[in-house]
Amino acid sequence: MQHDRTFSPCYGEAVELVPDVRRLTCNNPSPFTFHGTNTYIVGSTTCVVIDPGPVNRAHLDAIAAATQGAKVEAILVTHTHLDHSPAARELKKLTGAPIVGCSPHRASRPLAEGESNSFGDSSDLSHQADNELSDGDQLQFGELTLRAIETPGHTANHLSFALENSPYMFSGDHVMGWSTSVVAPPDGSMRAYMNSLDVLLLEKADHYFPGHGGAVQNAKSYVMDLRDHRLQREGSILQALASGASSISGLVETLYVGLDPKLTGAAGLSVLAHLEDLQTRGLVERSVEGPLQLYRLAS
Repeated sequence: MQHDRTFSPCYGEAVELVPDVRRLTCNNPSPFTFHGTNTYIVGSTTCVVIDPGPVNRAHLDAIAAATQGAKVEAILVTHTHLDHSPAARELKKLTGAPIVGCSPHRASRPLAEGESNSFGDSSDLSHQADNELSDGDQLQFGELTLRAIETPGHTANHLSFALENSPYMFSGDHVMGWSTSVVAPPDGSMRAYMNSLDVLLLEKADHYFPGHGGAVQNAKSYVMDLRDHRLQREGSILQALASGASSISGLVETLYVGLDPKLTGAAGLSVLAHLEDLQTRGLVERSVEGPLQLYRLAS
């Protein structure tokens, strides 16, 4: 599928995207954050800040400057990864605004015996909202209203936020134009991710502001492409298993030709997420041989 990687941020500058929505991008680029984490300021004289990012002094100063003279009603957090939520605590000290949004970090499933959490170091285990939002909860500020939509998959506690009476959605890391979302067990769940894509297709919003990269226009069509991409990947995994591949490393080698070596681990976790979903649906069986987990088509 096609991704839009043309995004070129202006670090430290609050860029107006549409009326009442500005974007600040943190200077924390990486293979997983693209050019950095997007923070959104929604509203004008009364506003909320969505995903203040990592604890980065220059970025915090930019948020403070962009909201100077305004009343910050709340600090919203989509999910508890270290590139999105830790600065919420610092911004609360600066503004006195409550932290609102996702629940504390949790895994999508319990760890298996002997399993380690490969993405555990990226999780913000200290996050605690003053006001946790559930699906359908609304936050009103000034003349604007945001509605929480539970979109687990990337993380178990992921939320997206719809700006009511508009075509706009803040999609966090669930839907991004520059790349597919990382779905990495045990924190992530492919079945939950696919279900959450279906949830967004029921929403009227068709213009997304994601956690990384540029805005996603014609978003519903793009979400359908994301679904098709994952289903094609699932089909490729089943085909590779039928051809004799049995380990996650073997599947990654078969499916991700030419992959950046830095992303091999993430690709393996994505394959694992698919395999777990296929197991749950009775299409794949798993066996353990020493340190290896091996997979085959269900008999």
